[in-house]
Amino acid sequence: MIFRTNPSRTARPALRRVRTTAALRPLRHRLDPARVEEIPFRTSDGVRLGLTRVDTGDTGRPAVLLLHGHTASADMFLLPETRNLVDALLDDGYEPWLLDWRGSCRLPYNETGRRYTYDDVALYDIPEAVAHIRDRIGERPLFVVAHCIGSLTLSLSMTAGLVPGLAGVVSQGVFLTPRLAGRTSLRMSVAGELLKTRIDHIPVDFRKVGLWSKYTPLFALAARKASCPDPTCQILHHSAWGTGASLFVHENLAEATHDRLAELLGPAPLWILPHLRRIELARSVVRWHDTDHRYRALPQNALDAAARIDTPVLLLSGSENGLWLDSQRLCHEVLARRQPQLDVSYTEIPGYGHLDTFLGRGAALDVFGHILEFLGERR
Repeated sequence: MIFRTNPSRTARPALRRVRTTAALRPLRHRLDPARVEEIPFRTSDGVRLGLTRVDTGDTGRPAVLLLHGHTASADMFLLPETRNLVDALLDDGYEPWLLDWRGSCRLPYNETGRRYTYDDVALYDIPEAVAHIRDRIGERPLFVVAHCIGSLTLSLSMTAGLVPGLAGVVSQGVFLTPRLAGRTSLRMSVAGELLKTRIDHIPVDFRKVGLWSKYTPLFALAARKASCPDPTCQILHHSAWGTGASLFVHENLAEATHDRLAELLGPAPLWILPHLRRIELARSVVRWHDTDHRYRALPQNALDAAARIDTPVLLLSGSENGLWLDSQRLCHEVLARRQPQLDVSYTEIPGYGHLDTFLGRGAALDVFGHILEFLGERR
């Protein structure tokens, strides 16, 4: 289905409305604002991030750090239109912490500013956020629930020994053994080579792009054979930023969530593709920087260093994951064979894809119980 739009003369200038400061876009939630503490946080390499604590009024609760996927943000855990993961954690006696790492769409770095690799997230963002949280919570247990690239980079931090002593980790979508569909990998490689001289990121909000732009062919390609008329949905659900993958099961999203997709997921930077391609080809999380001494703390291959994982891990995945396929099942099988001493379990959620495990209108019933059960057994 070809999308519909009303071309206007005001659409062109919107391309130049790019944020150049690191100011955080406000979170959307239904919590009492007095309970939401936005903590000024800058990494040791000088990058401003977002760290948010939800105050429970109970200083004895275990803490849970939530890590979003690339181009998403902490908003994915706070959906006001559904019972979200933060709601579930609060009701079950936990103190939620949310990190907007440098790939967050609440920050401008995917569109402008200094470029980064996943090494930076694993070396700076996650360990330093964990250290800050531990300074605040003292000896209380700290868990992590991580989604997609947030989970992938966490695995690199863990196998580097940079976040020791976590009480438990829930990894959703992908962890140590990334596997993409063949066509997705091919499109990623081809697009990276063909488009790198023309564009540096792929937007998702067609309203900001306009009909007559260099991005129009990408939206038109995503619209082919799509069942939803919304261009943002097409480029995410039907195409995953042009890779041909699917990010969610369409029927699992509430209408209000579907209408917010352009807010919940931002532009995908093309300059990150070389690192992602290296990771996918290796079928493991591998370090990008080989000569820069700052990154020597990270293992060259996280799977080879998996023996350093010192915490229980729950691998979660939707049975219909159209992006990472069966990466989590593969990870469980590989670790059971190569590192049988590790406490790693695998749970598959029937009828769910990738993002809808958190964004889905029924996720509180179908997904969050598995997370809470895992955390509850180890608190």
